[in-house]
Amino acid sequence: MSLKDSLEPIFNKLPAVASPEGHVHFKNKLMWTLGILVLYFALANVPLFGLSADSIDLFESYRAFFAGASGSLMLLGIGPIVTASIVLQLLVGADVIKLDMSNPSDQAFFQGAQKFMVFVMIVLEALPQIAGGYIQPDQALAATLGVGTGVITFIIFIQICIGGTLVLFMDEVVSKWGIGSGVGLFIVAGVSQQIVTGLFNWTSDSSGLPTGFFFKWIYIVQNVEADFLFSGDGIMFMLVSGGILALVSTIVIFLLVVYVESTRIEIPLAHSAVRGARGKFPVKLIYASVLPMILVRALQANIQMVGLLLSGKGITFLGEFSGSKPINGLMYYLAPIHSPYDWIPSLVRESFTSYGAPVPAIWQIGLHVFVDAFFLIVGGIVFALFWIETTGMGAKPTAKKIFNSGMQIPGFRRNVGSIEKVMLRYIPKVTIIGGAFIGALTLVASLLGTLGGAGGTGLLLTVSIVYRLYEDIASEQMMEMHPMVRSFFGQE
Repeated sequence: MSLKDSLEPIFNKLPAVASPEGHVHFKNKLMWTLGILVLYFALANVPLFGLSADSIDLFESYRAFFAGASGSLMLLGIGPIVTASIVLQLLVGADVIKLDMSNPSDQAFFQGAQKFMVFVMIVLEALPQIAGGYIQPDQALAATLGVGTGVITFIIFIQICIGGTLVLFMDEVVSKWGIGSGVGLFIVAGVSQQIVTGLFNWTSDSSGLPTGFFFKWIYIVQNVEADFLFSGDGIMFMLVSGGILALVSTIVIFLLVVYVESTRIEIPLAHSAVRGARGKFPVKLIYASVLPMILVRALQANIQMVGLLLSGKGITFLGEFSGSKPINGLMYYLAPIHSPYDWIPSLVRESFTSYGAPVPAIWQIGLHVFVDAFFLIVGGIVFALFWIETTGMGAKPTAKKIFNSGMQIPGFRRNVGSIEKVMLRYIPKVTIIGGAFIGALTLVASLLGTLGGAGGTGLLLTVSIVYRLYEDIASEQMMEMHPMVRSFFGQE
């Protein structure tokens, strides 16, 4: 018996959200999606019982695209789901696990393996944070209840695992009963909240200025002299501390992503049985979407977590940390760029001085930017290729889908092989170009920063996901009006 045959019965017994027996009407899908979104916001505001205020959030810099909330049931966010996807895509892509993703049986096995891996990752991401002392129990609460801190720690661990499991099933509910995916929905919710906060929050940050852009400029106009604002230091102050660079970056990235999402190659189709029935199959420039960028950043986040955990144990050969920020060694170069404070020399000097750490040399800052660019561009290509193969978007599965819908490409024989040859001319090349382009765009967004500290990656993901959600809604409405269209999408 093969390993697949041994594991399949176990995967089949894992708890799962029941799939709808027939077509789910658009209104019901919308209600499920909004309901899960409300539940996500509610859970993100439920604090972990027994958590000490001295706890350190290892993923503080990655909150924008991990869709979690520090100190709440949503502490892990989509981290376990994304990490499980990375592991499986690498194993399948390297043929360590041999699966034919065009085979429904292998697709079901992959989905079962991914769910099992998510449960494993929930434990593996929660346990080191607790064992490493980053998540600490409230000693005063333990004394009040008359129990040891170990009991409170165990209760915190259970809560984190429950939160991670809820995220998994909420994602499954949206995927089966709602519109789009839960992972994308949670990213949009978290980043949108940060951007709104970055515009309208009146509380002060560490520099003493209000956090929100509008309140910040009301304060600057009232309290900062014009002579300073138009000096060399004043211009840098307005661009970075004043949030102008972040505002411009946010607007430019928004417009660029909308433009790129609408850029596509359209392959003409004609129905083999109904004369005059024609259509087009769009191959977008960002064919694999921007979700591979989540995988790249999640890979970096997990590398940083390993370095941070080792540093906490006094093992500093990979680098030392100030809080969750790497300040030297290999971990410094492998850390993602989040804002101008990570690459503009004067701002880097300001940050490292506040940490009480030696300031990196210019060549070290440049190498840091180069490594992040390599991660984003090369990683974007690799994960984009893995993504289309493991999600049934490759040339072969797409050709089968077109053939089964009764469509064909005019001028070619009506068989799967002919359609696949045409798809092979476009899909792999566009996937590589799109993966590299979206990686470069993510780098630029990260270098410039965004409103609310959402990060370039988070903003990029949000705009793209919202645009695709808009397309999904339009598609759902079209299928409601024209039920025959559902056959092309494989729906009853």
